[in-house]
Amino acid sequence: MRFTLRTRAGIATATTALILPLVAATPAGADPDPAQLARTITAPGVKQHLQKLQQIADANGGTRAAGTPGFAASRDYVADRLKKAGYKVTIQPFEFPYFQQNATALLQQISPDPKVYAPTPADGSAVGEFATMTYSGSGDVTAPLQNVDLTLPPAPAPSSTSGCEASDFAGFTPGNIALLQRGTCNFQVKAENAQAAGAAGAIIFNEGQAGRTDTLQGTLGAPTVKIPVVGASFAVGEELSSPAGTVVRLRTDTTSEVRTTQNVVADSKWGDASKVVQLGAHLDSVPAGPGINDNGSGTAAILEVATKLAKIPTRNKLRFSFWSGEELGLLGSEHYVATLSAEEQARTKLYLNFDMVASPNYALKIYDGDDSDATGAPAGPAGSDEIEKLFEKYFDTLRQGHVGTDFDGRSDYGPFIAAGIPAGGLFTGAEGIKTPAEQALFGGTAGKAYDSCYHQACDTLANINDKALALNTGAIATAAVVYAFSRDLPGPDARAPLASRVAARPTGADVHGRPAA
Repeated sequence: MRFTLRTRAGIATATTALILPLVAATPAGADPDPAQLARTITAPGVKQHLQKLQQIADANGGTRAAGTPGFAASRDYVADRLKKAGYKVTIQPFEFPYFQQNATALLQQISPDPKVYAPTPADGSAVGEFATMTYSGSGDVTAPLQNVDLTLPPAPAPSSTSGCEASDFAGFTPGNIALLQRGTCNFQVKAENAQAAGAAGAIIFNEGQAGRTDTLQGTLGAPTVKIPVVGASFAVGEELSSPAGTVVRLRTDTTSEVRTTQNVVADSKWGDASKVVQLGAHLDSVPAGPGINDNGSGTAAILEVATKLAKIPTRNKLRFSFWSGEELGLLGSEHYVATLSAEEQARTKLYLNFDMVASPNYALKIYDGDDSDATGAPAGPAGSDEIEKLFEKYFDTLRQGHVGTDFDGRSDYGPFIAAGIPAGGLFTGAEGIKTPAEQALFGGTAGKAYDSCYHQACDTLANINDKALALNTGAIATAAVVYAFSRDLPGPDARAPLASRVAARPTGADVHGRPAA
């Protein structure tokens, strides 16, 4: 059966077969044949989930970021679909530091020389002379500026201790705005010391050495500071430092607080609980956009696979995970793995990660489990190489090109690898640039980003490449079923490579994946 997706204009049709096991027809106790087509996995099913995620974002300010109503609605949608399919669904809450810049900040010299400094916009679309620090508090204050232990001109090497000690604020006048210099301690220490000394706000400027003159765009690490704090260029700081008694206006409008978000984890009712096959995709978007490719695509693909496999008895237990807080630093997957007991970790035989599987200018990238290219990140835990080979075999039997990609730590496989769990997965590219060799394999445009809407408001349904989504959904479903029924899972105790068990029939596509005429 062919997996057919029509373009949004309805003019052309990209036809790609999903090579999946027809497990419903497999007798109990027998291994399904992954070469057969799983007729239950359909294009409308995957696209329906993406359309729903787009609708959720549209109804919630254009975002599905962790800690927002858009994420909560996404969580509820996924959990509801999984519960109705028959999964045991666990909602796993965890706290995280939430930050949003609600409006562009203002930094203005009132006297002696009135001047308004160019801000970095709240959407980060440009870099100005100053920028709101992440986790800054809110406020609108006009007050004298007071220098705090500045080193001007700067020393030859980074060494300023401005604001690093509470004693730096001896003699500081409460209600003034502190002028601080980047140096040997972190920005949070400087800002907290300023706040404790009674500062109404703080400006932290770059230190001044080569490579340390541009506008600071830093973080305070956590929502512990309630006063407005901005980072500035060295030039701005040097200008404001003299003469004494300079009066400035500083205004920031932020939301900075601890919030609660949730992972969604679904276990099938079938299979050996001592052999868990886990698939995951992050559910949250960035605040700037709806995140339909990043990562609605991975979410929709594994959700459709989960719902269609729910009624099929499997040898091993399937677990589908939808992470929150990935865009904030893999927070959800880190929390999940950190809370697993040693026994639960041992039962998790492998983890498959799917993050951005439908980039518009895609390349079909398989995580390099064995470091076969001998560059970049090292190999994954033992067994990761077998996962890589399974995906390679899937695409090879379709005569579909593919390339490797490193475990660079940018997605939710990271905590599993750190725990020694074999991992693998698929990726179609983010802000990186497509190479001429990749253009030859996959079409598209060399010299341009795989996803020019990465982390932007334009990451909508229009940003999805239907062919990439179809090919990767087929690979995801194939891997899920192979591992769900396998007696020999990846890892040190595996008895035989699994890639040899994957067979796919030709699809009528040429070696570059284009539909044959």
